Amino acid sequence: MTTTNPNQPTRRLPPWLKRQLPKGNANHFTARLIDRMSLTTVCDHARCPNRMECYASKTATFMILGDVCTRGCRFCSVATGRPQSVDPDEPQRVADAARQLGLKHVVVTCVTRDDLPDGGAEHFCRTVAAVREACSAVVEVLPSDFDGNAAAVDRLVDAAPEVYNHNTETVPRLYRTIRGPKSNYRWTLAMFRRIGQRDPAIRLKTGMMRGLGETTDELLDTLADLHDAGCRLLTLGQYLQPSPAQMPVVRYLPPEEFEHLGELARRIGFEQVASGPFVRSSYHAREMAVTTTVPK
Repeated sequence: MTTTNPNQPTRRLPPWLKRQLPKGNANHFTARLIDRMSLTTVCDHARCPNRMECYASKTATFMILGDVCTRGCRFCSVATGRPQSVDPDEPQRVADAARQLGLKHVVVTCVTRDDLPDGGAEHFCRTVAAVREACSAVVEVLPSDFDGNAAAVDRLVDAAPEVYNHNTETVPRLYRTIRGPKSNYRWTLAMFRRIGQRDPAIRLKTGMMRGLGETTDELLDTLADLHDAGCRLLTLGQYLQPSPAQMPVVRYLPPEEFEHLGELARRIGFEQVASGPFVRSSYHAREMAVTTTVPK
C-alpha cells in the first residue's frame, strides 16, 4: 500500500482548482486601459488565478513603485532585481484609471522598495491623495513592511486609508524560509499595533496562504496573534505555484477545510473572513469591507 507524506510537495492539481474562464471579452476593457495608461497590476505580475474574473468586472489591484521588487520571496513571481526610479506621474495615472473604471473601492499595493529611504511611503501617500481627488472611493492600501521603518508606516497611516492591509502570508516557523531573511514576524505584529494606536478608525486586514507546509495548530496560533494585534479582516487562500521557479505546493486543501478554517477564525474574533481556495488578499475587497458575507 502506498502512503502519501503530507510534508512532501505535491504537483497534481485537484479538481476543485479547475475553473471555467468567464465568457465574453469584458476583461479586455480593463486590460487595455491598464496597458494604455502604462500601469502595473499585481493581477498580472503575481499571475493571479482570478485575473480574468476581476478584469471582466472592471476591477484590478494597482501595483505601484514599479514592477521590480528588491526582495525574492519564494512564493512570488514578481521580478526581483534593481528597480528603476520612481515615476512621479504614476499616482495620477492610478487615480485616472480608478475613475474610468468607476471603482468604489480602490486597492493599491506595491513591490518592496528597500532601496528607497522611506520604502516608497510618500509615493503611496501621493497615490491615496490622487485617488481621493479623482473619485469618491474607499481606499485600501496593501504595502510592504517598509523594512521596519516605523516613520514610513506612520506617514502612510496619516494618509488615512480606510483599510490598511498587510499580508502575513505564513506562520512564524516558515517566515524566513518563505519570505526571506529580511522578514520579521515580530515587526509584522508590532506594525499592526502601531497602526491601530495611531488611527483606530483604520480597519486592519491581513492575508495568509495555506499549503506551504504549515500545520493547522500553527495557523490558529498565528491568527490569535494577529487578532490580538488588532486585525479584524482576514483572507485565507490556497498557495498556487506561479511557475517552476517558485517553491512547490506542499498540500492542496479542499474547499470544506477552508470553510472550517474560516469558522475557526470567526471564533477567534475576526469580524470578516474570506476563506477559500481561490481567495486572495484583495479578491472581492469591496464586499469584504462593507459586509460580513464574502464570496468563497
